[in-house]
Amino acid sequence: MIRKSERVRKIHSDIRGPLYEEALRMQAAGTKVLKLNTGNPASFGFTLPDSVRKAVTEHLDEAVPYCDVKGMPAARETILRYHQSRGLQGITMDDIFIGNGVSEMASMLMTALMGSADEILMPAPCYSLWSNNAYTCGSIPVFYRCDPENGWNPDLKDMESKINVATKAILVINPNNPTGAVYSKETLLKIADLARKYNLVLLSDEIYDRLVMDDLPNYSLAALAPDVPCVTFNGLSKSHIICGFRCGWMVFSGGKELDEVKGAVMQLAAMRLCGNAVTQLAVPAALADEESTKAMLVPGGRLYDQRKATIEVLSKVKGVSLVPNRAAFYLFPALDKEQFDFENAQDFAMRLLHEKHILVIPGRGFDWHEDLRFRIVMLPGEKVMREAMEELADFLEKHRIK
Repeated sequence: MIRKSERVRKIHSDIRGPLYEEALRMQAAGTKVLKLNTGNPASFGFTLPDSVRKAVTEHLDEAVPYCDVKGMPAARETILRYHQSRGLQGITMDDIFIGNGVSEMASMLMTALMGSADEILMPAPCYSLWSNNAYTCGSIPVFYRCDPENGWNPDLKDMESKINVATKAILVINPNNPTGAVYSKETLLKIADLARKYNLVLLSDEIYDRLVMDDLPNYSLAALAPDVPCVTFNGLSKSHIICGFRCGWMVFSGGKELDEVKGAVMQLAAMRLCGNAVTQLAVPAALADEESTKAMLVPGGRLYDQRKATIEVLSKVKGVSLVPNRAAFYLFPALDKEQFDFENAQDFAMRLLHEKHILVIPGRGFDWHEDLRFRIVMLPGEKVMREAMEELADFLEKHRIK
């Protein structure tokens, strides 16, 4: 047998892993499964804004040829203005790369930046895109703890304790997936201080920055640290309901220290000729259309009401603890292991799937191993979400240790 590469042996994707495959098997056998495993709004009746539809259909001919390796000028100019409005300083269109989702951008940047045995600090819990990219480029993810007792903000003492001579970068996911946390300004400033102190690169995944609720202030890390080399990641998948378009970008800031890395990214970008040009047609219209996104985040809006329904039910269940999300549509609750008969989070999730036909992802899928946690994607309609949580509550009652 031809063996697979060592670099892929540690890759895990529980979101579409064994539990998901079991759900597909059940569906094929005729069982209806409510899949709360992946953040794919269009699967639950969300539709793309008319502004995006119009922009793409009316300019489709412009996307027929290869476009600029870095991205269409009109799209990059709009992205430039957007990040300037978020406070980023000293950036130009040449600092912006558009690609096939943040996934591709993360892969390019990690390949260009991280060498074998280099370490990168990542949050725990962490969206597996990032840890998997560390493995595939041969570097080492080192996880710093985020604290549920502090609104899931990073534990800065833990973060600093894990910095050593091999550390090259700090990844921040804010707003966060899987917790839905929005980090405080104080926390972000202290992370920037650590990057200065130890001469580290900051990577800031901010794709949910337009999905912040409760009028909570949200800060771009690069704007708070204009002197620190930083790469900011963003995109349209969630805020404008176009996951399948695969439209994401990254922005270099913080002076010239990252010029060599940016040059390496240019080499990688040129290898694939250009990003999907059709999706780039959506960027100017999408970033100009704030209202369609904001409408989802206020009372009466789907994301707001679905969160309310989920939390109202779960917060009343004995043995469940949770920190309400402040952005996006994820919840990362915990179960008190002493009150239930589950061996671990994987056992819980598999039994829930088999008994209630609800698919959630255990905490280990997000590199979290402290306690029994799982991620819920709160995208079905309010009524469906409430009924699903009542089913979950019933399931937990049946598995309660008497």
